[in-house]
Amino acid sequence: MTSASATPTLLTQRLQSIDALRGLVILFMLLDHVRETFFLHRQVSDPMNIDVTEPSLFFSRTLAHLCAPVFVLLTGLSAWLYGEKYQGRGATSAFLFKRGLFLVVLEFTLVNFAWTFQLPPSVIYMQVIWAIGVSMIALSVLVWLPRPALIALGAVIIGGHNLLDGVHFAPGSWMHVPWAILHDRGWLEFSDSLRLRTSYPVLPWIGVIALGYALGPWFARGSDAGERQYRLLLAGALALLGFLVVRMLNGYGEAPWHSYPSLMQTLMSFFNITKYPPSLMFLSLTLGIGLLLLRGFERAGQARWISVLAVFGAAPMFFYLLHLYVLKLLYLASVALFGLNHGDYFGFDGIGAVWLGAVALAASLYLPVRWFAQLKAHRRDIAWLKYL
Repeated sequence: MTSASATPTLLTQRLQSIDALRGLVILFMLLDHVRETFFLHRQVSDPMNIDVTEPSLFFSRTLAHLCAPVFVLLTGLSAWLYGEKYQGRGATSAFLFKRGLFLVVLEFTLVNFAWTFQLPPSVIYMQVIWAIGVSMIALSVLVWLPRPALIALGAVIIGGHNLLDGVHFAPGSWMHVPWAILHDRGWLEFSDSLRLRTSYPVLPWIGVIALGYALGPWFARGSDAGERQYRLLLAGALALLGFLVVRMLNGYGEAPWHSYPSLMQTLMSFFNITKYPPSLMFLSLTLGIGLLLLRGFERAGQARWISVLAVFGAAPMFFYLLHLYVLKLLYLASVALFGLNHGDYFGFDGIGAVWLGAVALAASLYLPVRWFAQLKAHRRDIAWLKYL
């Protein structure tokens, strides 16, 4: 929702840093989706079983934990910048509501088909695009709150939702469906031939998008860059300090971590945190790192690598759809050419090949994404482009 294009040097550093951070987490997402496509014979749980997960796989998966929290936070921040550009919360609220609905429909159609290649579908996975869409719809209402109230609400949701971990409602209860959508990941039986999986319970993500919107005034036109960078440093450091303190206490919102004879396994246990729904520990760690990266990217100025990342971050939904379909077609082609080499799957033999595949795919998608970013930036007369 920022005005990034394939010529990001024309942007102010505050906006280029946002697109660059979005681009970085998109590439981490690509790595994780290559893993989910070509390494499914080594599936991991949430949190992971570190007794059977090698460090390279563990940390590759953990790296991808940054993706959703940072992207949702930047969605909220970009919503504030949209309001600054179009002069009013009314325009922002209307846009958030419409784009949120668009993303929900997209999740149920093109995104789900990209994962399953099944039509009509027997299962619909309500994943990250769904969660962002619902969060945007919620934010379309929350933007009318005073900023202090919005900050308080976001903090209470993020910090307090783990108190609800023990609340469950059985299928058939009137609360089963809304609670599965909000907090308790599960299955919804829509009909005899269709089930829905609430992979991303949305309540914590609403808290994240609210805090992202509340960051907006730090990035206002004419704001002091030094003051903004100091605030980002302070907020990121406090989030990471909070993670370390609460995690050391070894209780709230997470399974306990344990000491192992191996330092590596002890570290893996300490950072083995829950994403579905994202725990306080998960969000403290990932958002703290995200805020520090945002500061670092702004301070990096017009470095070439920042410009490259900003291209990927300028057309995130186009990249998302494109890479899903490319991955699916590559997998089907690999099965046709080489057959199933790991039980029911075709897959790479090691995590190193997953990284190489992600790098090669990112390089091959750069030019199409840059083309679409240019189109989006220069064709303001095509209204639907702003939804991608």
